[in-house]
Order: sequence, then C-alpha cells, then structure tokens
Amino acid sequence: MIGLPSYLWLPFRVVRGFSASALAALKQMPPRPSVHESEITEAFLKGSGPGGQKINKTASAVQLKHLPTGLVVKSQATRSRTQNRKIARLILAEKLETLEKGNESRVAIKGNVQKKRKASKTKKAKRKYKGLAVDREIQIQENEGIFD
Repeated sequence: MIGLPSYLWLPFRVVRGFSASALAALKQMPPRPSVHESEITEAFLKGSGPGGQKINKTASAVQLKHLPTGLVVKSQATRSRTQNRKIARLILAEKLETLEKGNESRVAIKGNVQKKRKASKTKKAKRKYKGLAVDREIQIQENEGIFD
C-alpha cells in the first residue's frame, strides 16, 4: 500500500501493543439504551439563552416526555432541530436506563471508569511532587553542608 498512511491500511490500529479489537473485548460495555417511539411525546419549543436572535425566534429546542414514567428531557444543544432530537433521545434513554439499572447502567459504568482514572492521575501527581520535595530537601541539606 504505497502512498497511504499506515493507519489506513492496517486492519486494526495498534495501541500500546494491543489491537483495538483486543481492547474492546476486554472492556465489555452494556448495549446502548433505546426508547420506544410509542412511549414518547415530542414538543418543539423556542429556545432561550445564548445563541442570539435566531435561537429565540425558531422552535429548534426539543422536549421529550416519557409517558410511563413522566420523565421530561429538554435539549437545545445546537441550532438544528434534528440534532437536538437525537441528543434528547440519547439523554432520555440514558436517564431511563439509570433509573432502571442503577449502578449497572452504561452511564454509571462510564462514570466509575472516569473516577478511577482521575484518582489514578491525582495519586500519580502527589507521588511526583512528594518525590520532588524530598529531592529538594536533600539538595538543600547538601548545599548547607558545602557552605558550612
């Protein structure tokens, strides 16, 4: 495959010695939640807030209500009605899954992974700066010994 970058012709992108498919097999996530269209009522509202006059004049914000639970979700993330519909459905599906499954939901699992990563980074930073402080103390003591 002459003339093409390596990432275009490799079957799987290699990340730290593992193929992308191998990493995906190790970390099984629950399937993405979905909502039946018959259980939803949809309304298009005029937006508010930042975005200028266009947001305030057009009905591009989407409000979804899940009839069995009464859960209401509103999305005005973009100026596009179709994108807001998709975003609102994703948010509603995730909220319903969280209500149904609790800690076993996809959102909760992702949150736990992010918490673990953040804790690991914080621990690593503390170790780094503790080691630097010890090295600085040793250097100060050595310098005091030289100048005495």
